[in-house]
Amino acid sequence: MAPRDTAATTFDLTALTASETDVSFQMDEEVFRGFYDRTSRPLWGYLYRLTGDRAKADDLLQDTYYRFLRADVALETDAHRRHYLFRIATNLAADGLRRQRTRPASSGQDPDRLPTRDPHTSLNHQMDVTAALSRLAVRERAMLWLAYAQGASHAEIATVVGVKTSSIKPLLFRARKRLATLLSPRASGGES
Repeated sequence: MAPRDTAATTFDLTALTASETDVSFQMDEEVFRGFYDRTSRPLWGYLYRLTGDRAKADDLLQDTYYRFLRADVALETDAHRRHYLFRIATNLAADGLRRQRTRPASSGQDPDRLPTRDPHTSLNHQMDVTAALSRLAVRERAMLWLAYAQGASHAEIATVVGVKTSSIKPLLFRARKRLATLLSPRASGGES
């Protein structure tokens, strides 16, 4: 049920908003198929970026659509439906991360330290960024991804993550600062 094409896994708000309609929302099988076709790839890409795991992204994608259909909420526009869908996905990913953090770590590594890598190679730097992003809260990852990878507006980000628009600027500042701290040589086990 989940798309596997990684070339098109980015969340593109502008492409999604192009198909908006202002008709009343009636979710029958045909409407759902169209909605799924328009949203499944960007949603899967978003979930993959939040979790860093294809299997988790697949599972969360299915669970997100299941909960979306079960909610039976009257949403007036396609944009409202998409925002509601991404909000469900964000909450499910955050719940999964909380459950994962409550279980004891099976590896013998200190969870507060990133592995030491040679910072001069781009592959190692990319792995450092990925490791640092994985240490952020799901909401922080979601906000950073939506803001800087997708260029979403503060209002769009607020709708997806479920906070007030006026809160986005300070939350993004804190998320950037935390990411920078995690990427600093001292935090990654490099120079002291």
